[in-house]
Amino acid sequence: MRTVVYPGSFDPLTNGHLDVIERAARLFDRVIVAVAQNTEKHPLFTPEERCALVVGATRRLRNVETRAFDGLLVDYVRGCGAQAVIRGLRAVSDFEFEFQMALMNRKLDERVETIFMMPKDTYTFLSSRLVKEIARLGGDVRDFVPGNVGKALAGKNGVRQTALPKRK
Repeated sequence: MRTVVYPGSFDPLTNGHLDVIERAARLFDRVIVAVAQNTEKHPLFTPEERCALVVGATRRLRNVETRAFDGLLVDYVRGCGAQAVIRGLRAVSDFEFEFQMALMNRKLDERVETIFMMPKDTYTFLSSRLVKEIARLGGDVRDFVPGNVGKALAGKNGVRQTALPKRK
């Protein structure tokens, strides 16, 4: 069984993330969305909330599972029996950091491959950080996140309730 791990903080999950997950699900027998517990990023959602949001958005994809993880990615990948890691690249600016991470992971375990995937061009500008900022300032985020994520954002403290205005 070909298994891939797609790690990230997913705070929150965006349509760009979902696009990568959907395409990975067509390429691999099993996709594990690994929600990282990165406290340095000051997440808006808890790891449990982020996992639930990913599960809600990927429910129709039978070969996708969601798990929280903490620790070294290569250890986690080995423990899952995965052969590869998927990383999303939105722009050239992502490449340097992701390339360094891929090389470090290869140094730690040469059996773990990294596959870079680009989201659809309509999502290349999209980031979780920007989505949170738009929501905090009361902007409409519905075109940027799955419906369940938009609803969860609107219910968070510090997010203006106008973040999801009614459509006409």
